[in-house]
Amino acid sequence: MPAFMKKKKSGGGGANWMDTYGDMVTLLLCFFVLLYSISVIDEVKWLALVKSFNPDAVDNPTEIPLGTEGPVADPTQGAGLQPGAMPEAVSQEEIDGAMDMLYEKLKEYSEQSDSAQSIETIQGDGYVFISLENAVIFDGNSYNLRKEGEKVLGDVATIFTEVAKYIDEIRILGHTAQASPSRPNYPLEDRMLSSNRAAMATYYIQENSEIDPARIISVGYGQHRPVAPNDDEANRSHNRRVEIIITGRNVLDDLSDSIKRYEALRTGEGSAPTDSL
Repeated sequence: MPAFMKKKKSGGGGANWMDTYGDMVTLLLCFFVLLYSISVIDEVKWLALVKSFNPDAVDNPTEIPLGTEGPVADPTQGAGLQPGAMPEAVSQEEIDGAMDMLYEKLKEYSEQSDSAQSIETIQGDGYVFISLENAVIFDGNSYNLRKEGEKVLGDVATIFTEVAKYIDEIRILGHTAQASPSRPNYPLEDRMLSSNRAAMATYYIQENSEIDPARIISVGYGQHRPVAPNDDEANRSHNRRVEIIITGRNVLDDLSDSIKRYEALRTGEGSAPTDSL
């Protein structure tokens, strides 16, 4: 074999490892750039994707920061209120007059509302009762507030604010209808839906009024307190509802105050409530 065709022996390849190392570093860089790019979510595209699965999704969902138990409250909301604080001293005559005024304003509002037939207002001894049919507040089998529902609850909350210092408690009750006359609803879904509806109404009233949040309560009854038979859709629509009971203060009985009564019960110094709903 001619000498010029002989293979030249390698010099040991001392620098070849640097090529492999450089390739590995480049691949790692590309990998982390890829991870970063897919971690940045386009909010517009994400919202479009969510709405393709759930048309009722809200445009501005409430963000819950990590490490907290719920949304951060607006520091200007309900300025000057200390949750659970005792309200200022007023006479029983003032309280009774305020509850009468509350009833008249709510009744007038319900009569002038576009949804007058779906809003019922009743006055009792020391309380005012409002019933809102589901069609006014929520969409279908959902606890998402309709635009009409937001307006109604916002208007009602504004009226509550006018008599805030005379109110002992606002209790919001969520109800569902039995979907099939022959079969009760699945308990978990039934209870969750009614509770979520009551909680959503409670949240909206709390955010749009100056009522002490400690005096606003939500309860979910599911299908178990109907006001009509569940034998047809018309009757079931009456059973799907949210009710609001506004109780006035009673300065003649110290333990009639809902917060004081709670504190007495949890220390074993109270008696069983007689007004449970």
